[in-house]
Amino acid sequence: MSAGFDHRTASELRALVASRQVSPVELTRRALDAAEATQSTLNAFCFLMPDEAMAAARQAEDALMHGLPLGPLHGLPFSAKDLMAVAGKPYASGSRAMADNIATVDAPAVERAKAAGAILIGKTTTSEFGCKPVGDSPLTGITRNPWNPAKTPGGSSAGAAASVAAGVTPFALGTDGGGSIRIPCAFTGLAGIKGQFGRVPVWPTSATPTLAHVGPIARNIADAALLFSAIAGYDPRDPFSVAGKVPDVLAATAEPIDGMRIAWSPTLGYARPDPDVLRVAEGVVRALEDRGAAIEEVDAVFAADPADMWIAEFYAGVGTRLREVVEQRRELLDPSVATVLDAALAQEMRAYYETVFRRYALREEMRRFFERYDALVSPVLPVTSLDAGVDMPAHLSDRNLVSWVFYTYPFNLTGQPAASVCAGLAADGMPVGLQIVGRSLAEADVVRLAAAIERARPPVSLVPPAFRSSDPVRSLNEALS
Repeated sequence: MSAGFDHRTASELRALVASRQVSPVELTRRALDAAEATQSTLNAFCFLMPDEAMAAARQAEDALMHGLPLGPLHGLPFSAKDLMAVAGKPYASGSRAMADNIATVDAPAVERAKAAGAILIGKTTTSEFGCKPVGDSPLTGITRNPWNPAKTPGGSSAGAAASVAAGVTPFALGTDGGGSIRIPCAFTGLAGIKGQFGRVPVWPTSATPTLAHVGPIARNIADAALLFSAIAGYDPRDPFSVAGKVPDVLAATAEPIDGMRIAWSPTLGYARPDPDVLRVAEGVVRALEDRGAAIEEVDAVFAADPADMWIAEFYAGVGTRLREVVEQRRELLDPSVATVLDAALAQEMRAYYETVFRRYALREEMRRFFERYDALVSPVLPVTSLDAGVDMPAHLSDRNLVSWVFYTYPFNLTGQPAASVCAGLAADGMPVGLQIVGRSLAEADVVRLAAAIERARPPVSLVPPAFRSSDPVRSLNEALS
């Protein structure tokens, strides 16, 4: 393909690098070229780092040629979302109010990915402070979906998902405070992991410190597990960091699911999914019975939609961080974000803490739920796609900026591990995502089931149509014209 687009998996590329069939310099140059070639159409990056990336690639190639020990991600290009710090680089969080902010340290996940041999090529776009589950911000504009550039890739890890789906890098680092890894994975046919809260350390402190997760976005669950294994583990800078041993999620991708007790919930008790989403999702779930899993349909996982708990927590954190901007420089903010921050800042302290205690009760409710099941499976989203530049589906206009996604935010409240994998394609040709949720600390079970779902889904190409052509950039431009 032209412009260096490469849809091989990270595992395949790692083997090619280790055997000297592919050079880290070649891979990095191709990734940078592909990022530049799609920037005018997909707009996945807020900035690229060609000089630093090529210098790191030459060092990686030198180590390879001299027979030095290789890290598990040696020579593989990756990106980091703009809610994560990269030392000496802009750290704007998708906001014009933070456009001049420069990070002083690497986030732990960035630091660890580099230490494992991966090569950072740039930072990817996000909605402002991760506040919207779609891919646009006043700072960076609209990020588009490689499957259909008239559509959003989802958010807030918009650029991360768009770039991986387009074949720019084999994987990327995203963040997830209410679904921001799982949502764009679902819209772009990718796999992502939100580990147990605190499993991957978050530093510097997030604007939403009790909800924020960092995790991988990749072409399949094995690649996501590969990156997750490199970035997970205790870090004393994160007060929520889990000190226990990191589960072997790579080995889990090959384990059978015989005897797993799986709760399949089409709605969690309150969601309103499109029929075609349910058709694709349930078809794959039922196929798991042939692989030895016991499936039980559970309609009402929750007694009530916990959206108000999530909204109170998430937007209170962002609103507090941005209070001065909301009150004095409001014109810099995304208007829809400013509106929800107004409501969060207007919360009375007693009302806020009532939602905090309800959240603790919700965690206990889910602990008891997982005494009966090994995993919970649901759709990731109620729809297959959403027009770029639009905040929410028109037919769900009674919901708010985030609550229309229905399925993802509850598990940021509970902190349990969750993953998103592609279940197949809907009638409109767009991907459908399945969410897998596990009991606390059980990332291995989540990944084991996610891998089984990938094996059970229909055999369809997950390379976006434009990138199957001989000239993907021209195909993207034609789709936009």
